[in-house]
Amino acid sequence: MTDHRFTLLDALTAVLIAGLAAAAAWIAVAGPSGPVPMHFDAAMQPDRWGDRSELAMLIGFMAVMTAVTAGGMGRFAARAVEPSRRRGLRVGQLVSLLAIGGASVLILWASLSHSEGAAPPVAGLGMALTGLIFAVTGAFLGRVAPNPLVGVRTPWAFKSRLAWDRSNRLAGRLFFWLGVLAVVAAPFAPQPAGIIVVVVGVLIAALWSIVESWRVWRTDPDRQPF
Repeated sequence: MTDHRFTLLDALTAVLIAGLAAAAAWIAVAGPSGPVPMHFDAAMQPDRWGDRSELAMLIGFMAVMTAVTAGGMGRFAARAVEPSRRRGLRVGQLVSLLAIGGASVLILWASLSHSEGAAPPVAGLGMALTGLIFAVTGAFLGRVAPNPLVGVRTPWAFKSRLAWDRSNRLAGRLFFWLGVLAVVAAPFAPQPAGIIVVVVGVLIAALWSIVESWRVWRTDPDRQPF
């Protein structure tokens, strides 16, 4: 039996889409008139500049991404027959909201705090915000049901439910603890070394989770062949 109720997560999805669209419109009309940083080096210093229309387009793109990922996960959940799968897909919707919402906040902070006339950003804040995003998303990632939008989506994970569950639980734990360590270390870590360590840690965690999905699939007696 499917569930077509409009849930709290659906409401939050609509709010985030509307908020990002409104932010994009405001930036396009009344944002900084001078150059706006659009890309940053490892030390979180701008190395490419654009204008407010480019930043507005980027935030508008984040609104579209919210509609596709969080909105799509909500649609999958509403159509799911099994209650356990429905719950797992709703968790995926939550992870989408946390990841895209957090990334949007990070983009807005980085661009607007470095724009002409803005107060200088606090050292290590970018590392702390990045760590917070990974901590909160990692806390829920291991409970996401199989889907094409969120999680460790390897060919092996789609051919083995055990591989999906274990690789996503591993990724969730790694991202959570990496994020916690980044938040704790942010006030003291020298930059750009701190943010570089976080980026390298994320890449290692992602690769480890991919390998885990293959390893579990290979030993799963119930796996589906290719």
